[in-house]
Amino acid sequence: MTRILADLPDEDIRWLDARASEQGKSRASVLREAVATYKAQAEPSDDNDWIRKGAGAWKHRTDIGDAVEWQRRESAATTRPWDYAYEEIRAEYPDLFDEQDDREHEHYRKVMGEAAFGPRVPRPKPS
Repeated sequence: MTRILADLPDEDIRWLDARASEQGKSRASVLREAVATYKAQAEPSDDNDWIRKGAGAWKHRTDIGDAVEWQRRESAATTRPWDYAYEEIRAEYPDLFDEQDDREHEHYRKVMGEAAFGPRVPRPKPS
């Protein structure tokens, strides 16, 4: 084990000594435990550690029903009258839209033209 020399504020030393006394340990032992705890929290096990931690986090949720359907509905709620898929999404989730949305959609169709609301396909590159 390597010895180190560290400068700490007096207040931190008093706090450290109080913790060590409460636990019946040496100051060095409390410091070693603190470093081990900090190290365990600070070091990700790999680049995808966040995926492992989050996977299945919602699997026991009962308040949202089917999770896929819930996500689709949440996504549909952000649809705007000028979105090319407005009519399809409005047909699937009519309760998310009102007459004002429909009027705005018709306005955008007139201004932008039908092509703006067609399916999105890559345009061929000019030859």
